Amino acid sequence: MPINLPNLLTWLRILMIPLLVGVYYVPHEWIADHDKNLVATAVFSFAAITDWLDGYLARTLNQTSSFGAFLDPVADKLMVATALIMLVWIGHLEGFIAVIIIGREIAISALREWMARIGKSKSVAVSFLGKVKTVSQMAAIIMLLYHDEFLTLSMHAIGTILMYVAAVLTLWSMVYYLKIALPQAMKSG
Repeated sequence: MPINLPNLLTWLRILMIPLLVGVYYVPHEWIADHDKNLVATAVFSFAAITDWLDGYLARTLNQTSSFGAFLDPVADKLMVATALIMLVWIGHLEGFIAVIIIGREIAISALREWMARIGKSKSVAVSFLGKVKTVSQMAAIIMLLYHDEFLTLSMHAIGTILMYVAAVLTLWSMVYYLKIALPQAMKSG
């Protein structure tokens, strides 16, 4: 495993997962729910920024590695899945939305692994649609974690709408990737 700044940022994102969960287990007498939401929003926002930053630094500093290419999406999926589960647990998100998004991530990860095994990983590389899905999902999670109003706008309402958009984009991108992989599946028998 190469030790470089991009990989350290990715590891930091993974290490932040217990903090995201733990903040909601702090007793109410110590931290009010509003403040828990603020801390969780800050943690997730920082993680989202490091997600962008580690990729940028890896390319800019020419520190890309096979390990980093493997670890980065794992860290992303762990952080997003954890945030979605916590949002369901605290009542800020409907469970079926979390199931759609987490289920798609597992299915597409398995599809990418299979395509890599048959030498076709480039055909299921991240698409523009996948990037739009990720941005809407990250923004929605931040708003739903925050949950309160911001400049008289309901972050919960806007986050919910964005999360439904993300769920639709999630399904759409899954169909896109499956259509690409179907001819390979037919050949493989």
